This record gives sequence, structure tokens and C-alpha cells, in this order.
Amino acid sequence: MTILDQIVAYKRVDVAGRRVSVPQSVLEGRPTFNRQPLSACDAIRRPGSMGIIAEFKRKSPSRGIINARADVAETTQGYARAGAACLSVLTDDAFFGGSRKDLQTARLANPTTPILRKDFIVDPYQIIEAKALGADLILLIATCLSSKEVLTLSRLAHDLGMEVLLEVHNEEELDRTLTDTVDIVGVNNRNLATFATSIDTSLELIRYIPNSFIRVAESGLHDAETIIMLRHAGYDAFLIGETFMKTIDPTAAMMTLVVDLAICTVPEF
Repeated sequence: MTILDQIVAYKRVDVAGRRVSVPQSVLEGRPTFNRQPLSACDAIRRPGSMGIIAEFKRKSPSRGIINARADVAETTQGYARAGAACLSVLTDDAFFGGSRKDLQTARLANPTTPILRKDFIVDPYQIIEAKALGADLILLIATCLSSKEVLTLSRLAHDLGMEVLLEVHNEEELDRTLTDTVDIVGVNNRNLATFATSIDTSLELIRYIPNSFIRVAESGLHDAETIIMLRHAGYDAFLIGETFMKTIDPTAAMMTLVVDLAICTVPEF
């Protein structure tokens, strides 16, 4: 059993327990459930946006502890001040050290910045939960889901006013799961079976993603030169977490990258 198999199996059990302890009716009664979500697509397309989706992540199965000391409110506010178009917050506890409270905290600290709930979504309950937590955008990972599940879950997210980021790792996943109820397509350069990372994955798959979708490169983005190369290849946004979080000051790390991008003087910026 791979780590991914373990995560998905854990999620199904965990969600079943939460559905009993916190019924859907309770989630729908929370004040944030009636909040109008922000548009990540609009934020990424906004003139002057560098398209950075800055992520708050404490640990990962492949890297272990990345940053156990960072404060979620301080870090996400710093990302927003540094120019992040959107924020991404891990809510998985068992494997990534995140929590649903992290998302709530980030939401309160950043009322005008779109936030992605970064988790392994396998059940409609998690989308209802995401809305109640204050998320604007949810992640669907093609590796974990059938084409029917992607369609059902993405439709529910849209019904609730949220946008959908579909994450793929290869052409087969893209062909199998891409649907017009998805708003953003993310290409993860990290192989979830081996955890090896290669930018070539993004460069290869960009040709198969229609430009009607926002296109996001994920993982292995360490410097301005790589981001500029991927922008020229056709990517609109860049999800960056570990590069920032592994430093003592994630906000400062992001600001350094933003300065480097500005120095490179790309016309689109």
C-alpha cells in the first residue's frame, strides 16, 4: 500500500466519523457557510498579479517536518502583503500536520484573499465542510478519484459558489477527469508514488490543457527563472509551499522571490 493509498483510506474513515460528530446540518448553520466565496480565477487574472498561490504547510510524508513554528495567521497575512494572488492551507492533520482550524484562522486573517482548502477530498461532506470553514476553492486530486466522482464533487462545489482546482500528474488523468465544472487545472510535478519531482511534467502536459482553464504549475518551483520559463510555456499561476515554508521566515522568502521576478522584467507582470 502506497502513502497515497494510506491517506485515502484514512480520509474515508475520518470523514465518516466527522459526519456523525458534526452533521451536515450543523455545518450549513455556521455563519461562514452563507459567506459569498471569492474568485481565485479573478485574483490570478488581475492585472499585475504574479499568479502565486502561496501555501501554508507544516510537514509532508516525503519531507517530514518542514516548519513546526510558523504561525498561520502571521504567515498567510505576510504572503498576502507580499503579493500572493491566493493562499493554500493544508487541513490534513495525520499526514501534513494541518487542521481545519488553520483554515478558519487564515480566513479571519485574510478576508479579501481567496483561500484553497488543500486536502484529499473523497466525499461530498468535505466540500460542505470547506464552505463552512470559509474556503473559496477546493482541490480535487485526479489520482484519488474516478471521473464520475470528479464531476459530482465539482458540481457540488459550484452549486455552493466555490471554484475547483483539479490536480493531475499525467495525460491519462487529465483525459479521464477534465470537465467543464473545473475552473483551474493544476499539474503536480511531484510523483505521488515515488515523490520525485520534475518540472518536465508541467512542460509536457501544458499542451493538453485548453487555455480556457487557468493553468497552475505545482511543486518543485524554487526560483524566478523556473517560474518565468513555465509562464512562457503557458502557465498562469504557481502553487508554492515548501520553498517558502522550509525557511525561518516564509514571508521573507516569498518577498525575495517576488523581487527576483520583478528584476527579471517579464512583460506579463
